[in-house]
Amino acid sequence: MKTIRLVVKNNPYACQEAQKIKAWLEEKKGLQVFWDQQEEEPRRIETPGGPLDLVVVLGGDGTLLKAARFYGDQGAPVLGVNLGGLGFLTEIAREEFPPLFEKILAGDFQTEPRMMLAAEIIRKGDARPSTPFLNDVVINKGALARIIDLETSINNQFLTSYRGDGLIVSTPTGSTAYNLAAGGPILHPALETIIITPICPFALTNRPIIVQDNVVIDIRLGSKAREVWLTFDGQVGYPLEGGDVIRVKKTADSLRLIKSPFKNYFEILRTKLKWG
Repeated sequence: MKTIRLVVKNNPYACQEAQKIKAWLEEKKGLQVFWDQQEEEPRRIETPGGPLDLVVVLGGDGTLLKAARFYGDQGAPVLGVNLGGLGFLTEIAREEFPPLFEKILAGDFQTEPRMMLAAEIIRKGDARPSTPFLNDVVINKGALARIIDLETSINNQFLTSYRGDGLIVSTPTGSTAYNLAAGGPILHPALETIIITPICPFALTNRPIIVQDNVVIDIRLGSKAREVWLTFDGQVGYPLEGGDVIRVKKTADSLRLIKSPFKNYFEILRTKLKWG
């Protein structure tokens, strides 16, 4: 292991901790460390001197979601170090980092693949570049917009026309995010399935559905739709127009997330959701 990318939350405390960790890794471990301070929407930063060996995220789940979009396809394992409360994705506490990193250098660690999806907007026959995401892509209306119609197909087979405030297409990792708040199911993040969850559907019989991970989902926006947005992981948004088609499918690469040896997923789930 030679090259590490630090992805840092944009606040003073995170920057201070990043400086300490960078100095420790370079001086004590002789590693080459690049620092990518995450702002609102960072640009893709290539690593000089070859491929990445490790991505270390310092911040919270939001910072890791950004890192996944920009470095998830590079094949490097990702370590999430939480600088606040316990996160679903950033499982490692700051004080746990040094002993865990010693294990990582010795090759004593496990990764868990997290499937990612990508969505593209097809407008009047032209497809815009697809954007990858780890949690979810959401189609929702503006504050004053009317109910929107979303004609949804799976592998070119018609599913249904959703009418409501919008639609969430989520990975299992994102099942505990907006999907959960909208009444969708919790899925173990190691599963490879896709969740489609309507937001405040007009018809109460429209319920969340789980489909295979190898399908292509097409969602056509009604021609009369106005003030509708497409958002990725709640961080990046694009305005939609009536007749737009949003195509969602699994990416070729999965995110390799380093598992915490100090706690398991169900412990995190109990803590975050205050079970028992």
